[in-house]
Amino acid sequence: MQNLPSTLEVTRQDNIVLVALNRPEKRNAFNDELILGIEKIFDQIPSGVRCVIIHGHGKHFSAGLDLSELKERDAVQGVYHSRMWHRVLDKVQFGPVPVIAVLHGAVVGGGLELAAACHIRVSDDSTFYALPEGQRGIFVGGGASVRVPKLIGMARMTDMMLTGRVYQAAEGERIGLAQYLVETGKGLEKGIELAQKIASNAGMTNFALTHVLPRIVDAGQTEGLLLESLMAAIAQNAPEAKQRLADFLEGRAKKVGE
Repeated sequence: MQNLPSTLEVTRQDNIVLVALNRPEKRNAFNDELILGIEKIFDQIPSGVRCVIIHGHGKHFSAGLDLSELKERDAVQGVYHSRMWHRVLDKVQFGPVPVIAVLHGAVVGGGLELAAACHIRVSDDSTFYALPEGQRGIFVGGGASVRVPKLIGMARMTDMMLTGRVYQAAEGERIGLAQYLVETGKGLEKGIELAQKIASNAGMTNFALTHVLPRIVDAGQTEGLLLESLMAAIAQNAPEAKQRLADFLEGRAKKVGE
C-alpha cells in the first residue's frame, strides 16, 4: 500500500491484513492524517485479502479525536470535517471485506466510532469505553450517534454523554460494545483466530453480512424481508454455495458443534 503516514502500520498474513494505529505517544488519538490514512488503506485493499484487523500500538486502542485538531473551525468547516469522518468510516463498514477491531485500553470518542464501524469487536480486560464529548461541550461527529445506539441502545449512549459514564471491559462486553472479551494481551491472537474463520467463508456470505444485513435492519419489515429473500436466492445460487451444500449433504463437512 502506497503513501501511508507513519501513524499507521500495515502488515499482511496470508489473506488477512493487519492495520495498527501507530501514534502511541498520543494514545493513538486521531488527527486528520491518521483518519485519511485509514481511507487510503480501504481504497487499496489487495485482491485476495479476505479480512482486515484494526488494532492499536501502545497502551490504548485510541483515545479519540486529538482535540488540538479542533482549532477554530467555524460551523461550515465543522460539518465538512464530520462528513469526512463519515465517508472514511463508511469505507470501513461497507468496504470489500469484513473488519475486526481488537480493543485494549482506551476506546474513547472517535476510537469508539471507529470500533463501531467494524463488524467484530474483540476486547481485553484492560479496555474501557467512553464518549466524553458531552463533558467537553461538543457533540459526536464521526458516526457515533448512528452506530453506537445500534450496539447498546439510545438510552445507554445518552447516559454516557450526559454523565461521562465509563464502561469497563466486562460491562462493555455485556451490553454489546464488544462481542468477545479475553485476557489482557490476548486480543490480537483472538482477532487473528476469528479472521481466519471469516476468511474461510464464502465471499457472497461475507458480502451479505457486511453490506446487506445492515440495510435490512434499517429498512421497514416488508422491505427487509424482500431484501432477505433476494439475498438468500443469490447466495444459494453461487457455485461455491452449491459445492459447500453438497459437501455437507455427502458427509464431507463438519456439523454444527463438531
